[in-house]
Amino acid sequence: MQDAAHTRGVHINVLNANTEGEIETAFTIAVQQRGRALIIGTDPFLLGQRDRLVRLAMHHMVPTIYFLREFVEAGGLMSYGPNITNGYRQAGIYTGLILSGAKPADLPVIRPTRFELVINLKTAKALGLEVPPFLLALADEAIE
Repeated sequence: MQDAAHTRGVHINVLNANTEGEIETAFTIAVQQRGRALIIGTDPFLLGQRDRLVRLAMHHMVPTIYFLREFVEAGGLMSYGPNITNGYRQAGIYTGLILSGAKPADLPVIRPTRFELVINLKTAKALGLEVPPFLLALADEAIE
């Protein structure tokens, strides 16, 4: 992401958060640095902090994109990432295969092939943002 931003002349600040306190600090730094937007990266810890992240983004009025639709369903602005339900389904299939005698080492690694763009229009309005029609046309779902 940083390489792509650099080629476009955009500066990205990376703020890491591995504890609840670091989340608060990261948002404080982002606001102090006048960040115009925030991207929450894929991380199991951050998924567990979904409601806090959404609440802080709204409190600080920072447009934020998340890695799963569950953040948008909780009030986040938008997400772009794999459908977690499909991942759970595949895990169930693999569990069944292993319980039926398949060797885990013989099963292929499967990566997501379908990614969803989900936009929360109510949150966009609360942030004072107008979602461009072309982006709405690309979205898999727009939550009102």
